[in-house]
Amino acid sequence: MISRSTFLKAAGALTISTFLRDLSRSWAVAVGPAEVAPGVFVHRGAHAVIGPENGGDISNITMIIGNDAAAVIDTGGSAKIGATARAAIKAITDKPIRYVINTHMHPDHVFGNVAFTDDKPEYIAHHKMARGLSTRAERYLAVNKAAIGDAAFEGTKVVLPTRGLSEVTEIDLGGRILELKPRATAHTDNDLTILDKTTGTLILGDLLFSGHCPALDGSIKGWLKLITEMRQEKAERVIPGHGPASMTWPDALTPLERYLRTVADEVRTMIKSGKTLAEASKTVGLSEKDAWLLFDEFHVRNVTAAFAELEWE
Repeated sequence: MISRSTFLKAAGALTISTFLRDLSRSWAVAVGPAEVAPGVFVHRGAHAVIGPENGGDISNITMIIGNDAAAVIDTGGSAKIGATARAAIKAITDKPIRYVINTHMHPDHVFGNVAFTDDKPEYIAHHKMARGLSTRAERYLAVNKAAIGDAAFEGTKVVLPTRGLSEVTEIDLGGRILELKPRATAHTDNDLTILDKTTGTLILGDLLFSGHCPALDGSIKGWLKLITEMRQEKAERVIPGHGPASMTWPDALTPLERYLRTVADEVRTMIKSGKTLAEASKTVGLSEKDAWLLFDEFHVRNVTAAFAELEWE
């Protein structure tokens, strides 16, 4: 952990009240990000739909420090959230921020990218992310600006990757190798995972939700297949896109897998019975309702996506 005084000094000569108001109410100013393994720091976003009360701070942000450089993995849902993350890492280390890595294209993970432009990092993502984000950029910007307000969204721009990965790639932070692995379509069609080989810490982005209802924007069949594959991969701990700063592996996958399998199995049953999407959306997966926060906000959308995919089997 970093101290309150050090963190505030790095953020600039601001009063506490101004700092909280102008950046993010949900950021843990008093303690900074949690160190979940040596040199691996995680800020935990709020379990919430993006809105003015959280300023776009709803996803986890990971910072990894090597001997020569640092990497930031996901950057939050606005320029101001990204600036807060940058202040936090600058309070931890004087090493240059050489890499900004995005686990996928969703706004709560990429809209803070712009805060790091002065560092001149390499922006790295799945090779499909640039296309996907470019296609949705105008809508993403408009929706998120409306959700959190003009002041909180000020300065937010889309910053696309400068390097897209289509195969497993290693980057060196100086005595610390990160293994970046582009994944097949699952949560989205541009999911990327990061393994810190030094500590065995696996950063999954939104391939892992914990507590927060999952959001399907890719393939439910692909996600279930990938979960089976990932269970065989070795890691000491995992960092989800939404959930605790750190979780045990591979047990962390179990609730997510149960949810997705329940939705897939029940949608298949409805399709075989000749039921409509409207009928499926009222009954499928309701046994999972009490297991997830934000269930009402995301579940019907997931059922809709699953139905559209599985009716063609």
